[in-house]
Amino acid sequence: MGYRSLNQAMKERFGCKVYKLALDGGMTCPNRDGTIGTRGCIFCSDVGSGEFAAPVCGDIRRQIEQAKVRVEQKNKGGKYIAYFQSFTNTYGPLPYLGTIFRQAIEPEEIVALSVATRPDCLPQEVVDMLCRLSQSKPVWVELGLQTIHPASARYIRRGYDLEVYEDAVQRLKAAGLEVITHVILGLPGESHEDMVETVRYVGQTGGDGIKLQLLHVLEGTDLAQDYRAGKVPVLSLEEYISLLEDCLAVLPPELVIHRLTGDGAKGTLLAPLWTGDKKRVLNAIQTAFRRDGVRQGSQYEPRQTRGQAAPIIR
Repeated sequence: MGYRSLNQAMKERFGCKVYKLALDGGMTCPNRDGTIGTRGCIFCSDVGSGEFAAPVCGDIRRQIEQAKVRVEQKNKGGKYIAYFQSFTNTYGPLPYLGTIFRQAIEPEEIVALSVATRPDCLPQEVVDMLCRLSQSKPVWVELGLQTIHPASARYIRRGYDLEVYEDAVQRLKAAGLEVITHVILGLPGESHEDMVETVRYVGQTGGDGIKLQLLHVLEGTDLAQDYRAGKVPVLSLEEYISLLEDCLAVLPPELVIHRLTGDGAKGTLLAPLWTGDKKRVLNAIQTAFRRDGVRQGSQYEPRQTRGQAAPIIR
């Protein structure tokens, strides 16, 4: 079983390592401003999942330079993706969106634009504007789906139906834009099979990439209250690795895996605490993948040892 990693895909496409620069466009979200709700999704922090974005300064060019400084030791001479991460990045006036996105792709070292948003915040005029920008540099639209199961969608207060996601994917693809879907693994009440079903659906709906994100419980979220009340079980590393392998097995081989896990900001992370050491977690995942025959491109040779226990991180 093989998978195509983002790092592999970027080296093939741009000929070098590419880093994302997390930017903040100063957006809000319809799930926070009262249009749909006021408290956001149940897992979302006060910064709208933008813990690692550049500080808001109102100047995109300055944010890019600040973000480059933070990764310059890892990416000397490399290229970058301008990533609008915090909150809902198509939820604003069209002229403003066009201005900040154009500013973001102006530098030569920026090779692509990535815009994180909600499927219900993509009016056609915004899709058309992103299509025009894609004539200069590739444009990715990252959609927060998280789950296909209605009960889970209600629990996390997602605020839109599955048909809205399907319509957004169809219109984005028709405009020649690349679609990346975010999925959360470990939502309360979902079985192993439920989570694999969500991932299989993403692979079948025609997107270009997927981000697999373990559910993190962060201080200050409504999810944290449920966790303290004993309503939110969290996955162990062993369970998560097994789940990852089964998810990768149902995806088309050409789909790019943009993320295998994630790390919450350590200052606000409540659970699972083992995710706080991202390097160790990624090493454990890759060790298990080698053992079990899950390979990135042609890097790994398959082995029939699927039943062995995964490395343990406490």
